[in-house]
Amino acid sequence: MKKFLIALSVLAMGITSSQAQVALEKQKPFDNVYLGVEGGVMGPLNFNQFAPLNATAGLKVGKLFSPVWGANLEGLAWFGDNRWETGSLGYARSHTFVRAINLGLNGTVNFTNLFSEYRPDRTFEVGAELGIGYYINFGDNNLIQTDNVGDDTELTAKTGLTFAWNLGEKKAWQFYAEPAIIWNLTHGPGDAIQFGKQAAQLGLFVGLNYKFKTSNGTHNFKVWNVGELNDEINSLREQLNAKPKEVVKEVVKEVVKEVPTTTTQTISVDNLVFVTFQQGKYILTNDAKKALNEIKEGRHVQVVGTASPEGSKEFNDRLSQNRADIVAKYLQGRGVIVDEATGKGVQGVTSNRLAVVYVK
Repeated sequence: MKKFLIALSVLAMGITSSQAQVALEKQKPFDNVYLGVEGGVMGPLNFNQFAPLNATAGLKVGKLFSPVWGANLEGLAWFGDNRWETGSLGYARSHTFVRAINLGLNGTVNFTNLFSEYRPDRTFEVGAELGIGYYINFGDNNLIQTDNVGDDTELTAKTGLTFAWNLGEKKAWQFYAEPAIIWNLTHGPGDAIQFGKQAAQLGLFVGLNYKFKTSNGTHNFKVWNVGELNDEINSLREQLNAKPKEVVKEVVKEVVKEVPTTTTQTISVDNLVFVTFQQGKYILTNDAKKALNEIKEGRHVQVVGTASPEGSKEFNDRLSQNRADIVAKYLQGRGVIVDEATGKGVQGVTSNRLAVVYVK
């Protein structure tokens, strides 16, 4: 039933186009969150005195809004003095263990899922990160100069590619390698925003993310195959049209209530004829007429019409009565005696667009 309802929701949203073969179960606010650790090495992008490399280590917490788009907060601690600022400054000559930190907000895109169908069991993915950050340098007073030619705080940007491997049976772990550039955007003068390789660091980072379990019981997005769900819906519709025993349980109860207590006949499915209608309609189909033709002339019948939950109560009450009346009129035209034809509105919570004929 859950799959059936999800499929109906998907159909209502128009997702099942020829280009969309799957649908994703809606996530809750804290679904698809991950936490990671990372480390790497960096050096000046202008390759002027590239060595010794600067070591880095950091933490990352992020969320995937979809299999394609996401965002994360990243904190990196930088070690080493090799030209954090501009090429002209040379070595930063900080005197603390952590030379600088960079706090960044990054957007992420998964190219693999963007250009091919999402699969939660996929092992290898390629993506990208692009973000803005705030850099703080520690322990070098020489960097604080007139007119911000050098500064101990800077605005930064990050651009990088990610090559990720999803690990484990449940794909809860993700190992990645990321070549990236950290750009110093305000290296002076006057903190003017500018990109330049003379004030950028080229790095290679590796990390390990853990994707927390989501409300759907997995560590990734839950996928429903729309094609299979459509097949299941069609199968249910065929069953309903053939002999909708389960759907009309509530309707049968209503028929029993209307039967005089003096009758000695036992009500069963064999005493009932079911007529189905299209949504919002009360026109008899050829199949419906064929079923009604099985009722012999001169028999007494009682008709109950119903409607599905869509629409207002007033509309459904009127529609169910019209369905009962159209069946009664057709039977009377064949010489069947209609004792009563009553519309009962919506019965139950399923799509019971029916008229039930009780043959006495």
